[in-house]
Amino acid sequence: MDRQEHRIERRLAAIFAADVAGYSRLMSQDEIGTLRTLTSHREIMDGLITEYRGRIANTAGDSVLAEFPSAVDAVQCAVAVQEAIAQVAHDTPENRRLQFRIGVHVGDVMVRGGDLLGDGVNVAARLESLAEPGNVYISDAAHTYVRRSSTLGFDDLGPREIKNIDEPVRVYRVTTSPSPFSGLAQAAPAKALPLPDKPSIAVLPFANMSRDPDHDYLADGIVEEVLAALSRVRSFFVISRSSSFTYKGKAVDPREVGRELGVRYILEGSIRRSGQRLRIMAQLIDTTAGSHVWSDRYDGEVSDIFDLQDRVTESVVGAIEPRITLSEIERAKRKRPDNLDAYDCVMRAFPALWSQEPDEIAEGLRFAREAMRLDPAYALPKALAAWGHAQDVVYTRTATPDEDREKVFRLAQEAASLDNNDPLILTALATAYSLLGQFDLGLAAVEKALALDPNSAWAWSRSGYLHVYKSRPERAIEHFERAIRLSPLDPMHYNTLFGIAGAHFVRADYEEAVRWIEKGLAEKPSAVWVYRFLTAAYANAGRIEDARWAASKLRAAYPSITISQIVQVVPALGKLPAYADGLRKAGLPE
Repeated sequence: MDRQEHRIERRLAAIFAADVAGYSRLMSQDEIGTLRTLTSHREIMDGLITEYRGRIANTAGDSVLAEFPSAVDAVQCAVAVQEAIAQVAHDTPENRRLQFRIGVHVGDVMVRGGDLLGDGVNVAARLESLAEPGNVYISDAAHTYVRRSSTLGFDDLGPREIKNIDEPVRVYRVTTSPSPFSGLAQAAPAKALPLPDKPSIAVLPFANMSRDPDHDYLADGIVEEVLAALSRVRSFFVISRSSSFTYKGKAVDPREVGRELGVRYILEGSIRRSGQRLRIMAQLIDTTAGSHVWSDRYDGEVSDIFDLQDRVTESVVGAIEPRITLSEIERAKRKRPDNLDAYDCVMRAFPALWSQEPDEIAEGLRFAREAMRLDPAYALPKALAAWGHAQDVVYTRTATPDEDREKVFRLAQEAASLDNNDPLILTALATAYSLLGQFDLGLAAVEKALALDPNSAWAWSRSGYLHVYKSRPERAIEHFERAIRLSPLDPMHYNTLFGIAGAHFVRADYEEAVRWIEKGLAEKPSAVWVYRFLTAAYANAGRIEDARWAASKLRAAYPSITISQIVQVVPALGKLPAYADGLRKAGLPE
């Protein structure tokens, strides 16, 4: 046998698994007719898989397994298959229809002789078996990539146990009928964003080429540090990490990325770890022409990771803007931890604490606490922990909000006392001040953060909220719009939309506030906490029935919620008479 057939390749892919519901029953009733129908349906499916850039890997009887370089392509293909087959079978009696069930997952797969193997395949196959006939079920991993679709809806079916997989998998049913707010979802820009008047760059997630998928955090950490350094080079326009990481695991066209993000350059690369040795490959691409500016390789020990990151950054700056001196990069370097294990924990905490999902935030806080234990003088995990606890307060996930506010403030202050020149730490401190109603101090902290890093979408967004709390709606909207431009594909984009709604509420334009809240909910239907705000906005806009509906949604999520609890969450809005009055009009208890 050819040795190549034994070779196993690992890669990240979107896996599409399909089979026919009730195939044995149909075969027993009409074997020839069923085979004929299966053949015609497979022609449709196979053609669509090719059209959507997929590759059929395994087939057996009535089942199909395919891989796609993009989760979006895989899910859109699955929906197209179901729609096409439903159309051709429209006149067939229901009990004779041949219907497929399809599951889609994004995960690590092994490829051997063209066949797909591994846990990623198992999850996709299990999703397919859970799906109802004619439906498409996707995992949370796939949903992350497609949730912003303006043409699809998703029913959250909750966590499900998957055979031979340790952790439950959150499952979503794909629908083509929109959610109540889906018509208001912001579509991807039809035109290319204009290029800024200074060098503009996005750093895409680096591929983990190590055999151990657990080293993903290391690749992400390198990107995080390179981004932080580039962002603080004032003559650059740098896209936020949140938007850059929407491309994780995707095969991308640099020119398309440049159009979507409005940047001239992208940096992409890979890491490979073998024992204590580390190799970083990086390449800089001009998106206007799709051409390589440079590529290079950086080798060293894991203990040299910060030096390797700096060398990548210096190469980028040197290639794009030779006039920039390396002294600016030196000044932009973050204070590095003494303990590399603590650094590992921080890199694992980052994505979890930015997820806004309760379970992931809890995991992120666990990593942040471990980093603090390993290196008490490391400021960053304290700031990250402050942000995690702040979310628990704002999203009404804590039974002791006052205690948690104090915890947020203590952690943020400790972080700032250790490093008061890190923009992320200063932005966390600004958040802590805002929770205590100390808005002037919060603005001072976030203004310093923006002076250090004018490319921080998070800092611009937090500044927007602080200006809302100071009743400066025009300035707030200006800062929210700046955040959106710096991170046009941000998974937390909906939070900025809620902020713009707050600015309109402050200036008593309640219908406009409703419109922006609804746009945010179209992107994040699970953001049940915002029904506090939507209830008050509806009521003040004179839409009392809608306000009562929103209040019922709020009570379903928080059965014991009261007006006094709501107005304490965001003190500045709570002081606006219209806020509490709107909640009363909707029938919420005091």
